[in-house]
Amino acid sequence: MALRVAAATAAAQPSSRGLWRLLSSRSAYPPSTTAAVFARQAVEPKSSVFVSGLNKRTTSERLLQEFSKFGEVVRTRVMIDRTGCSKGYGFVQYATIEEAAKGIENMNGKFLDGWVIFVEYAKSIPESRQQCPRHLRQ
Repeated sequence: MALRVAAATAAAQPSSRGLWRLLSSRSAYPPSTTAAVFARQAVEPKSSVFVSGLNKRTTSERLLQEFSKFGEVVRTRVMIDRTGCSKGYGFVQYATIEEAAKGIENMNGKFLDGWVIFVEYAKSIPESRQQCPRHLRQ
């Protein structure tokens, strides 16, 4: 119905591009707003690193084996779903920030179990999410 009204309005206008202008708006939001939302925020260095792009068969033990080459690893964890399958990402915690930086530098973009992995500093959980009960987190 609204399209018919728009077509009738555009036909009544002297410009032939009236309907085209009406229907071809690029975005409802200004570019500066969308760019700010999707801009990557800088993360402060910490001893925990986030590893993404993992093979579904990669285990925490395999992460420990590969990442311990660059420093003392305190713990590793590959995140799994309810069925026990890997979600494709995990965390490695080093003893120091310097070792974490070395691990990121040497493992980012490398192959692990046939897949290219991406390594970066882990981000903190926002306060609002920390206060929420775990079963309600998404």
